[in-house]
Amino acid sequence: MTVANSATADTGTASAVAPSALSNSLVLFLAFCCGAVVANLYYAQPIVELIAPSIGLSKAHASLIVSLTQFGYALGLLFLVPLADLLENRRLLVGFTLAAALCLAAAGLSHTPSLFLICSLLIGLTSVAVQILVPLAAHMAPEESRGRVVGNIMSGLLLGILLSRPLASTLTEAFGWRGVFFSAAALMALMALVMGLLLPHRHPAHRAGYVSLIASVFALARRYAVLRERALYQGLLFASFSSFWTIAPIELVRQFGFNQTEVAIFALVGAVGAIAAPIAGRLADAGHGTRSTAVALLLAPLALLAGSLPGAGWLWMIVSAVLLDFAVQLNMVLGQREVYALDPQSRARLNAVYMTSIFVGGALGSLIASPIYEHVGWASFACLSALPPVLAMLLFVFRSRSSREG
Repeated sequence: MTVANSATADTGTASAVAPSALSNSLVLFLAFCCGAVVANLYYAQPIVELIAPSIGLSKAHASLIVSLTQFGYALGLLFLVPLADLLENRRLLVGFTLAAALCLAAAGLSHTPSLFLICSLLIGLTSVAVQILVPLAAHMAPEESRGRVVGNIMSGLLLGILLSRPLASTLTEAFGWRGVFFSAAALMALMALVMGLLLPHRHPAHRAGYVSLIASVFALARRYAVLRERALYQGLLFASFSSFWTIAPIELVRQFGFNQTEVAIFALVGAVGAIAAPIAGRLADAGHGTRSTAVALLLAPLALLAGSLPGAGWLWMIVSAVLLDFAVQLNMVLGQREVYALDPQSRARLNAVYMTSIFVGGALGSLIASPIYEHVGWASFACLSALPPVLAMLLFVFRSRSSREG
């Protein structure tokens, strides 16, 4: 396996990874790492109703498990990911991945709700390694193929999100829910070792203290309108995405009698939407970002409304899952391509702003999903979940029209 060339820091001077053609095997490994790390955020989602009574957590508060993990991730994105523009990247990646392994193991050993919820928050916080890995790959890739490389790696990220659910359900059937967390912890430890051996050093050129570094994150958000807009669009889409995947397994179990294996198969079929990532990368490289964004923002609400049709059964829920996943992934990669182009020396901080907004949206979506579903039922819930992407579409149309008139 070949890694990209890297320049080594000399007597304290900064160095960066020199862009070069990445081998297919390295891109595949980076995609796997992204998927494996981000999966930590979602293992609990399909098995919440098994975890909650086991640790003494009430059904009314069960969604806190998913929400706290995503809030932890959002905090890590904002306050930890910018360190990639300050500290050597490989060391950060290995350190965060090992920390995630410890937190996952602690969750598997938890027997009280307070300890498990703390572990959930820390799992999200330490899983930000994935958002250091993606900008590192962008640094390693040459400009002409950057969208394709990022798209291929992001397909691994979405597959991790989608496959985490069937994997968690399958492992729970075989080893119980604690086995899911122990298995994830072992995988993180192994991955940290391999990353330490294969990834190049990258010493960022930024030379500032941590406080000024974090302040610069907010300065970048103020400076770039494109960053704010893309973060808002994707945050709204991800709110709907997260709420859908929080409730869909519950609906399948309650209304259609699915067991954990059948829920796993449903989630596996939904993973077809991951094909959007490499498509999005190629569309962005070819200059079709605006039209493709419009398609993604229109497709997301249509996908959710399809699942709310009168008499719609679980087959229509599969259609909703595939189309929604496709739309969310398409828009995510298109947004990342634009955001990474704003300032190559600040990609980690730009990515922090972009992804923080996304996972704040996801956390809020999963937090309110259970109360809404319990109060109005599936059909109305699906219609209400379509509202955030509709808002994103309206904002996008307004912005596009204003740009043309300006």
